[in-house]
Amino acid sequence: MDPCVVYLAYKYIIKKRRKRRWSVHPINSARNLRGTYYTLHKELRRDNDKFFNYYRMSIASFDELCEKLKNTFNKDRELIQGFAFEAEEMLSMTLRYLGSGCTYTELHYSYRLGVTTASLLIPRVCVALWRTLQEECFPVPTEQRWRQIAQDFAERANFPNCIGSIDGKHCRIIAPAHSGSLNYNYKNFFSIVLLAIADSNCCFIYIDVGSYGKESDSMVFRQCSLFRKLEEDTLHIPKPEKVAETTLPYVLVGDEAFGLTNNLMRPYPAKNLTEKRRNFNYRLSRARGKVECSFGILTNKWRILHRPMNVMGEVAVSIIKACCILHNFVRVRDGIRFEDTLTITGLHDNDRAEPEGRGRKSAYKYRDAFADYFSSPAGAVPWQNTNI
Repeated sequence: MDPCVVYLAYKYIIKKRRKRRWSVHPINSARNLRGTYYTLHKELRRDNDKFFNYYRMSIASFDELCEKLKNTFNKDRELIQGFAFEAEEMLSMTLRYLGSGCTYTELHYSYRLGVTTASLLIPRVCVALWRTLQEECFPVPTEQRWRQIAQDFAERANFPNCIGSIDGKHCRIIAPAHSGSLNYNYKNFFSIVLLAIADSNCCFIYIDVGSYGKESDSMVFRQCSLFRKLEEDTLHIPKPEKVAETTLPYVLVGDEAFGLTNNLMRPYPAKNLTEKRRNFNYRLSRARGKVECSFGILTNKWRILHRPMNVMGEVAVSIIKACCILHNFVRVRDGIRFEDTLTITGLHDNDRAEPEGRGRKSAYKYRDAFADYFSSPAGAVPWQNTNI
């Protein structure tokens, strides 16, 4: 046997047998005296702006969320089994991790808990956040809710009968073990896909997280639960209605990465565009910008999305879902701050174009109907011809 292999095996065994010097490291044993939660947190509560900057939400929102989490923990004790932390402290650590993009090691030094403890605790709180807020922040839309979303899009983006703006983004991850090229995307990094639909208020209506990075937006969309419900017509979407003199369906709007269907409009191909088709593409782009704005706010507030996540795949999914649900929770209560909209960093477009294909004839007719409406006196806006 190779002597080098024997030596390395010996060193490994000795290292494994080495006794720990402390049952609890002195840094961690001082948590109740010098940990961030027991020192800085109390000072932050005296200044709402500093508190918002640190936790990405107001004091009132933090307290409300903490009470909701306590109820979840009381109902499901297994979530926090083995952890001797208050709900408020667990929420503090989790929001700091998600908001700052720090590592578990950085939490170890600031909050004075073990790295392993942090790596087990944070994912559980993320799961608890999703369970706690899912029904409130991602309710199943009713027909009345779809109509309200469409009315808001008509007022804010001048696109009638629009029930959401859809897009997909790549979230960077460190290559999972034994995953091969499944998560390796065409932009040459490892990722999982976040597919989202946003309303005109930049809140998410629906998200799908966890598809492999190699998959296109269109493929992810066709595999998600929403697409199946669209095909089965079980989403309570209103039937096509007349807008002025034109019958228009209720539709999602997406980019070239999606296929054209009766309930999803995409731009006309760029070649040989008429003025009418350019107008349609411009109006669709304005409506589609809402989901881009949502992604921008999401990544600027929850900066864990700025860097590759060095966690297991299912943990990365829980983290992304927690960020999205916190996005909706904070957006409704605290609105948008200017600094949240400055840049879009961390998420990457899944912008491989889907060929037009043959599709359904009715889908092409509906797109032409929208184009006709946008070029008619009833549907045109004064500035559209200067922006195409």
